[in-house]
Amino acid sequence: MSPRQELADEGAVNAPGVVGRGVFQAPYTAMTWGIVLSVGLVAFESMGVATVLPKIAGALGGLDAYGWGFSALMLANLIGTVAAGRSADRRGPARPLGIGLAVFAAGCALAGAAPNWPVFLAGRFVQGLGVGAVMALAYTVIGLHYPEHLRARMFALVSGAWTVPSLAGPAVAGLIAEHVHWRGVFILLLPLILLAWAMAVPPLARRGHPDPPADDAASDAWWHGPVARGILVSAGTAVLLGGLQFTDLAVLLPLALLGSVAAVLGLRTVLPTGTLRGRRGVPTGVLIRFLLCGAYFGSEAFLPLGLTELRGLSTTEAGLGLSAGAIAWVLGAAWQGRADDRWSGRSRALPIAVGCAILAAGVAVIAAGILIDAVPALVAVVGWAVGGVGMGIAFNAATTDAMEQAPADRQGEASGAMQLAQTLATAVLTGFGGAAIALAHAHDAATATALTATFALTTALAVLGVAAAHRIRPRA
Repeated sequence: MSPRQELADEGAVNAPGVVGRGVFQAPYTAMTWGIVLSVGLVAFESMGVATVLPKIAGALGGLDAYGWGFSALMLANLIGTVAAGRSADRRGPARPLGIGLAVFAAGCALAGAAPNWPVFLAGRFVQGLGVGAVMALAYTVIGLHYPEHLRARMFALVSGAWTVPSLAGPAVAGLIAEHVHWRGVFILLLPLILLAWAMAVPPLARRGHPDPPADDAASDAWWHGPVARGILVSAGTAVLLGGLQFTDLAVLLPLALLGSVAAVLGLRTVLPTGTLRGRRGVPTGVLIRFLLCGAYFGSEAFLPLGLTELRGLSTTEAGLGLSAGAIAWVLGAAWQGRADDRWSGRSRALPIAVGCAILAAGVAVIAAGILIDAVPALVAVVGWAVGGVGMGIAFNAATTDAMEQAPADRQGEASGAMQLAQTLATAVLTGFGGAAIALAHAHDAATATALTATFALTTALAVLGVAAAHRIRPRA
């Protein structure tokens, strides 16, 4: 860490009265609001666009390539996450966060002004680069610039900053599209992105940055750098997800295998060493993030489908399940953030394991509510509230513990790896679930069969999280 950073941190954390201050008090006020607003805007855009995307695709002639409206953002997210995390370790988070917000704004402007579907997809790709950077750097900033006793609360706040706008985003975006224009969903965010930049970036720039890692490879050829590795992960994931769109196993299996191999080769170089083996410490924190997000988002994606198609609930009633899970996630994260002082300095294996177990129970309950006719359908909504509490507890505890262990000059790498694991898990598990449904229909099997396999897989991921929790810290 540079002398400037050490002095800044020492002066900020050890000044009289600072230790007892909260995240919205000086010297953190502007930085906290900037991070919260940045994450909230990303969440609003991610969820709000999902509501108006059918209208956009119809207006721009993109219905035949509708799925790419989501995939373009997700695949770029992987690249932005890796590039921003490594850049933060070299130069500090101020510059890459500023660039990430600027790229996100450029993507919004391009998508909002798009005359046709290809240009709109280009805008979504640019947005994704910015989204990946903002989400990775939010965790980096917390790990570098907040004292230990405030980090769990900030991680909980970031969870809330993502989840609450996710609830309001669809409704607000729908109102904008209906009463203004769908382009307003993108264009009206631009001044708010500028505000987020003004609140977050200048305070970070004044705090300095850590020295780059000793093994930093800034002089390597670009194809050995993080952007190239992120592109390899993104390309491999794209091939894997593309292969999962086919129902012919002779096409599906080779493409899925090719994509998986390419993605794993890329992951081996962008994730902390030992992540794929579950090595103790930060690598296990990244692995737990993958397991949690695969279990949670892989289940959540098919909750509305199961409730509407198999149990006959209305779309509004099915939406209650998503809302219940999101609100419960915030509550679980808030509880863990307040209770985190008791775990400071030692392993959070217990809350992680308990949270994963509660999440597994929640998935089992929603599966019962969807797949067993004798169980009232709304039990699934209650079950997903249970799952949300577990997710909030485990997600927050695992993130706090992993970032606490990451060295100052590796905070960007660690936060980027966790964000990459989250994005990858969400994409792969929803892709597998969709493929299961398509294969079931192609072979005259019921949707219930595909959902049974999907929920069994996501439950297993949560159970694996319980088993991995004890590895969150190296052996004493």
